[in-house]
Formats: sequence, structure tokens, C-alpha cells
Amino acid sequence: MPTKLIIIRHAQTEWNLLKRYCGSADLGLNARGKKQAIKLRKALKNIPVDEIYSSNKKRAIQTAEIVFKKRPIKIIPGLKEIHFGIFEGFTYDEIMGKHPLIYKKWLKNPYLVNIPKGESMKNFKKRALGAFKKIIHLNKDKTVAVVCHGGTISVFLNYILKSKDFWKYIPKSASLSIVECAGRKSKIKLFSDTRHLQWVK
Repeated sequence: MPTKLIIIRHAQTEWNLLKRYCGSADLGLNARGKKQAIKLRKALKNIPVDEIYSSNKKRAIQTAEIVFKKRPIKIIPGLKEIHFGIFEGFTYDEIMGKHPLIYKKWLKNPYLVNIPKGESMKNFKKRALGAFKKIIHLNKDKTVAVVCHGGTISVFLNYILKSKDFWKYIPKSASLSIVECAGRKSKIKLFSDTRHLQWVK
């Protein structure tokens, strides 16, 4: 029996809505995000989950608390989002106005460019993969939920696929992805499913 990871990207924050980079900033969910989390809870109500893990950021913890009402949540700081350094809190247009050269290079290949005052992709990847590997090691043959962030999820999925297409595997807010792990093999069974969010305004 494989270990099943139900991976949830946290629900919407105000910065997500405004398309501002939110890595180290500790924002909570906005009103729409809370509604999204309630929809997630309904979508998962009949799925038995043995353990629940979250990053240490408020937006992930709030999502986990709404989705898995009254259940204990284990906090793993290694699941937090990358620190966006000088890009933190700004939109695409704002960064293009302030730091166009390094921003264009970073967008083209974030694995080769370090954001000034931010976290290197090398360190982020090591941290995020370490967190997922720890969860898998501790939960053999179990079904666990992992509530974290778009970049963190993308790094893990790229590792499974032996890919470096960081932007392609960033899931949508409040989406579900499922990974099954058996021995040293992991398989992505579902990616960025948002069918449960229909009619959320």
C-alpha cells in the first residue's frame, strides 16, 4: 500500500488576489479564501486522513484549520514558501519598473538566478524536499494531508518528474494534488484540481 499525500495549496490571501509575491510575509486568508477552504473541507469529508501537516505560515495554518476542523495539525517550517527578497510584496509590473534585468532573468530560469536579499532556489529546494521526505518517512502506508505553498509544491513535483519547469507545476490556490509514494517511486495522481471551488465568489 503506497503512502498517499493529499497536497493542498493554501486558499486565497489578499496578496494572491492582487498578484503580489508573497513568500516570507505572513498573511492570513481573505474572505474568499475562507470560503474556498470550506469548499475543500466538503470535498475531503469522506476521505480518511491519518495525519495533517502544514507550513508555519498563517495562510497555510488557517486553511488546514478550516479544512480539518478540530484535528491536530503538525507544523513543519520547511514547507514554507521561498523568500522572494526584493520582489516580496510587489506585482509583476512594479518589479519590472524597479528591477527589470534581474527579474527577466529570474522568470526565464529561477534555478539559475538568485533574488537579491532572498532565498536561493538551491536552498529552497533542499529545504522543501527535506520536509516532504520527512513526512513520507514518518507515514509509511498512510494517507496524509500537506497544506503548503505554490512554490513548495512545484519543487516537489518537479523532483518527482525529474523536471525543472518551476512555473508549470505551481498549483492554483485552494487546489488539490495527490501523490502516491511506494518505496523510492512516487507518482502524481492528480494536479491542481479545483472542481470543488465552483461557484465560490
